[in-house]
Amino acid sequence: MRIRAGRLRRTLLAVGVAAAVVIPVSGAARPEIPAPAPASLGRVTAQGLPAAYAANRANATEAAALADGYGATRRAAELRAMAAPGRRFLAFDGRGTGRTAEVFGDLTAADRVAVLVPGSDTSLDTYGRLRSGALALHAAAGPRTAVVAWLGYETPGTVSPAVLTTGRAKEAAPALRSFVGELHGINARARVSLLCHSYGSVVCAAAASGPRGLDVADIALYGSPGTGVDTAGDLHTRARIWAGRGAGDWIADVPHTSVGLFGATVGFGTDPVSGHFGARVFAAGDGGHSDYLEPGSVPLRNLARIARGDGAEAGRA
Repeated sequence: MRIRAGRLRRTLLAVGVAAAVVIPVSGAARPEIPAPAPASLGRVTAQGLPAAYAANRANATEAAALADGYGATRRAAELRAMAAPGRRFLAFDGRGTGRTAEVFGDLTAADRVAVLVPGSDTSLDTYGRLRSGALALHAAAGPRTAVVAWLGYETPGTVSPAVLTTGRAKEAAPALRSFVGELHGINARARVSLLCHSYGSVVCAAAASGPRGLDVADIALYGSPGTGVDTAGDLHTRARIWAGRGAGDWIADVPHTSVGLFGATVGFGTDPVSGHFGARVFAAGDGGHSDYLEPGSVPLRNLARIARGDGAEAGRA
């Protein structure tokens, strides 16, 4: 009976996937909240970090005032928090759903830099949860590891056709590759890792498998629906590839396949925690899809180990 129930659940999910692709999303688009153009920073260096942080805080202050005037009180409150003294953004853009890259720790002195790449439904309006995860990871990884919360692309909605294909990921890949290059320019000796949640793992895979590659030491995929490739070897990267999934994560019930449907490729292929994919599987505890960076949790402990270069210990609970 359990096997039949599992098959039924997967069948219903597959039907939902097909419906999301072929049925257009209805409803009028909401007007965009006004915001200034990003601060003109050029290529940020280690010496220019304080000025970049100050310019991005000033931009967030201006964006908050515009959002307030527009009546977008929730957005304005989030932007005012971002403009607070002590917040450090390598990049900030308050337009549309928003773009940010917030730094936790000393980027110039760090031995390791971990970049958090979020999944669907992450925007300026929901940024708090990404920031909370970055703070927890930085605390767990220790002072020699800096953490960057990278919201550098327009994430798809969890219930949207875009979340079912690699389109947004391919659009985001050049920006992620460029950002990693910027980090190396700021701190050439630090080793960089990518920690990629949910649809963010599709973004990381697209960036890693590009023609110019990606200079990172580790790529950790967690809560992943797949990557768009069949095996870790297909990513053509020298980085160590890790994968983990909590026992309570609903992503396990999403069909790990890819099919052509009405001119689009739907799905992301092989399950990254499967033996066929070939990743180094780390223990991810019993939590759900949003629990990987919970303070004190098994997956946070192991992601911190990967971030600081102690991945050999990540198989332990």
